[in-house]
Amino acid sequence: MPSFPQTHDIAVIGGGASGVMVALQLLRHATGPLRIALIEPQPILADGVAYATRRPEHLLNVPAGKMSAFPEQPGDFVDYLRAVGALDLPAEAIAPRYMPRLHYGAYLRERLAQAQAASPATLEVFATRVTSLSPQAGSQLLHLHDGGSLVAAEVVLAVGNALRPLPLRGATALAAAQRVEAWDTPAVAAIPAEAAVAIIGSGLSMVDAVVTLAEQGHRGAIHVISRHGLMPLPHADAAPFDFDPEPLLALPLRARMRALRAQVARAAAQGQPWQAVMERIRPLGQALWRRLSQADQRRFLRHGVRYWDVHRHRIDACIHARLQSLRDAGQLRLHRSRVDTAWTAGACVRIEGREHDGAPLRLEVQRVINATGVEMRVQAMRNPLLQQLVGEGVAAPGPHGIGLDSDDAGRVLDAAGHAHERLHVMGSLRIGTLWESLAVPELRAQAAALAGTLLASR
Repeated sequence: MPSFPQTHDIAVIGGGASGVMVALQLLRHATGPLRIALIEPQPILADGVAYATRRPEHLLNVPAGKMSAFPEQPGDFVDYLRAVGALDLPAEAIAPRYMPRLHYGAYLRERLAQAQAASPATLEVFATRVTSLSPQAGSQLLHLHDGGSLVAAEVVLAVGNALRPLPLRGATALAAAQRVEAWDTPAVAAIPAEAAVAIIGSGLSMVDAVVTLAEQGHRGAIHVISRHGLMPLPHADAAPFDFDPEPLLALPLRARMRALRAQVARAAAQGQPWQAVMERIRPLGQALWRRLSQADQRRFLRHGVRYWDVHRHRIDACIHARLQSLRDAGQLRLHRSRVDTAWTAGACVRIEGREHDGAPLRLEVQRVINATGVEMRVQAMRNPLLQQLVGEGVAAPGPHGIGLDSDDAGRVLDAAGHAHERLHVMGSLRIGTLWESLAVPELRAQAAALAGTLLASR
C-alpha cells in the first residue's frame, strides 16, 4: 500500500533551545486540538550546540535569574533549580549565580513534558532531519532524511547554530586525532595532559576548551590564536548606569562609539564599571543594529564586531580570573595572529601564520582545537534544507549574507523580497536582520510572539 505523508498543523524544524521554546509556547497556549511536529535528528531535545555539554565547569554566561524560558515568568528557571535541588539556597541567592549549562537543556525538557501533559494540543517528535521543502496549496511538504515526509500548514525554521570550519589550509588533511572541535567536550577532555595545544579562535568556545583542559589537570602549553587577540571580558556586579540611551539610535556608528565611550568615562567618574553602561543599552541591541545604515553595518562587521563581542558577550568573573591565572603562569599564551597553514610532522602539527606586527608565527603542537565559533553566512552552513531554499529562491540570505532574510514578524522573505505567509524563522537565522538573536532573552520573546501569530491563524 502507498505511504501517505502525515499531516500536521505546525512543523518546527529544529529541536534545540529555539525550537523547543516555540513548541513550549504552542502547547501552553493552544486552546484546542492541534498537531505539532518537532523535527530534530539529535536524540536529546533542547541541547543543541550550547547546552549539550555535560561538563559542570561549562557555565551559563547569564545569571540564572535572567534565564527563564517565559517572558511573563522571569523567575521560572530559578524555580526549576530549586525544585530539582540543584542548589539548597533561597531564590534570591540563586538568581545572580552563573549555573552549569547542563541544567538548562534539562529545564527546557522538563517544561516541555509538563506542557505536553497539560495541553489539548499534541506534539510528535521525529528523530530525523528535513532535507527539502516543497510548497503546496495551503501547506508545505517536508521531505525527511529517513525517506519519509510530512505535510504541515505552517513551518518554523529553528535549525540553530552551525560551526565554522578551521580556517587553515591543510586542516582537512590532519589526522582525526589531531583535530578537535571545541564543542566536542569529551574529545577536549581526552587530550593528553602533556600535549601542546593550539586553539584557533579566542571567543566563548575557546573559554570552554581551556577550562576543561584546566579541570583535567592539563600541563602542556595552550596557544590561543586569533586575529584581534581579544578574549571575553568578565561580568561585573553592577546595576545599569543611569543615562538615556535612546539618542544613540539616531547616531551613525562612529558617533555612537564616541558617545558610549563618554558614558563609560562618566560611569568611571562615579565609581561604576563599564559593564554598567553595557547593561543599560542591552535592551536596545536589536534597535541599535537596525538603525545603522547598510554602510555602517558593513563597517561594524569589518572593524567593530570583535570589540563588541568581548564587551557584550561576557563570562563569569571567576572563569575570567581562572583564564588570567593561566596566562600569568605562562601556560596560556595569547597570539594576535593570522594563521595560514597546518600540516602533520611526525606526531606533531606544524602551524604557520603571521603575527600582527608582521613577524612569522611558527608553532609545533600535538592537538589543534577549532574554536572559531558560529557560522553566520547561510551559504556556508552546509545545511541541505537551507541550501535548497536559498538555491530555489524560496528564501534569501539576510543582510550582508548573514542568516536568512525575514520581516518584522519573522516570516521568511523570498529572493524577490516577498514574505511567505506559512514559512517562519526564529533564532540564530535572524541574526542578519536583528543581530541580537542568539541569547535567551531574544529567543523567548521571539518564541512567544511567533506562537501567538501561529495560534491566531488556526
